[in-house]
Amino acid sequence: MYDNHSNEIKKNVSDYFEGIYTGDVSKLIDVFYPKALLFGDINGAPYFKTATAYIDGVKNRKSPKDLGQVFKMKILSIEILGNNAIVKAQLPMLGYNYFDFLSFTKINSDWKIVNKLFTHLE
Repeated sequence: MYDNHSNEIKKNVSDYFEGIYTGDVSKLIDVFYPKALLFGDINGAPYFKTATAYIDGVKNRKSPKDLGQVFKMKILSIEILGNNAIVKAQLPMLGYNYFDFLSFTKINSDWKIVNKLFTHLE
């Protein structure tokens, strides 16, 4: 059971990475729960957005792919308990070394990101 969940979550994280890297916001719309919230910090400055505002930001910026950056995003760990999961990921891009904690929950048989916590570390 967990192997199947793990594969579904890995596929969604892959879509999340691809959406960010290429600027394909349709992939982000598919993986985020519409009311998801994002919290974090960039160079120590607090960051808070709704998923909708975040996706709009991705849509309106040059993508890492368009800027010629090499894709280096990777999953560091996945922990699944029942219909909930936490994914820890590293996303080096746009001059930052981001680390994400993505909270997933299963909604109507689909795994969705319901919360994103992130930081940038040198």
